[in-house]
Amino acid sequence: MRERPWSTLLIVSAWWTLYGVASTSQWLSMEGADGAVMPLREAAMLGFASAWLWIPLTMLLLWCVGRFPIERGRALVSLVATGTVVLLLVVLRALAVIALNPWIGWYRSPPPLADVLLTSLANNLLLLWLMVGAAHALLYAARSRQRERQTEQLQAALVDARLQALTSQLNPHFMFNALNSIAEMVHQDADAADRMLVSLGTLLRSSLEHQSARTVPLRDELSLLRDYLGIEQVRLGERLQLDWSVAPGLDDWPVPPLALQPLAENAIVHAVSLRTTPGCLRIRVSTDGGMLLVEIADDGGHRASTVHHGHGLATLRARLAHLHGDGAWLSHDRNADGGTTARLRLPQARAVAGADP
Repeated sequence: MRERPWSTLLIVSAWWTLYGVASTSQWLSMEGADGAVMPLREAAMLGFASAWLWIPLTMLLLWCVGRFPIERGRALVSLVATGTVVLLLVVLRALAVIALNPWIGWYRSPPPLADVLLTSLANNLLLLWLMVGAAHALLYAARSRQRERQTEQLQAALVDARLQALTSQLNPHFMFNALNSIAEMVHQDADAADRMLVSLGTLLRSSLEHQSARTVPLRDELSLLRDYLGIEQVRLGERLQLDWSVAPGLDDWPVPPLALQPLAENAIVHAVSLRTTPGCLRIRVSTDGGMLLVEIADDGGHRASTVHHGHGLATLRARLAHLHGDGAWLSHDRNADGGTTARLRLPQARAVAGADP
């Protein structure tokens, strides 16, 4: 209530204006001793004056409740302060009635001040305490909404922190594996190792640019995957064959950064690299039931393929859970070729507020 005084004043003024309309209607429905109905101008004067007098008094009462809320640990002090303000408002309303009576006409002849004070006490004491109760309800509701917003902000900050921590785990892991692949080529083919280093530079620059992002466009993630697979093709030569199939119109679909590379790495490390004959890695990107579907499958070769779950996949699963909640976002199944198919399903809508476009 104290945070937005002008909006509170507007609401209070609107409320008491409606009360003035009701009071005016009540005055118009009353008949005098002679059976005459009160003129509209006089009825409106009495109705709106009585109502609008409450606007500054209500604002003062709201300030008092905001300053001295009745709550555990300070109830006695708050009750004394609120009771004092309530009595002050009773007196102020009585004084206002006496001061404005010549123009408004509540009384045909001004009564003694003591009589007006007693009338104000009788008419307004209960109303003021009811207003104190309503003000506390509004105050507690505002505090509850504020706590909810703070909780949401803290949860979002916690998700950000966890995602950053998971990304910081993934990047060193990813860099180590890429550098390890290059190290294997240094003594076998220096030119190939040089090409791999150039590709690695492009790859790392791309991954670091998106390190703090929750999501990146699919086009960027596919570009990073192509760079990674280019490095692996230099290392494995003909043993790694690629089969791409990417449906059009999906370039802007938001995906977590470094989401596809661990899937390809898992297939290469646990299937393709163990073979002496050519193996095929199939990359399929499409939609299914309003979800983005990415499938990365190996053909297993001449040996039974086993589903593996390494560090990169565990990290990816945790990141997906933080971004989209619990769900079957990532799955691994054996396929008809004797290999493993990793399926990544992602919603188009971002589940975490504030996610990067």
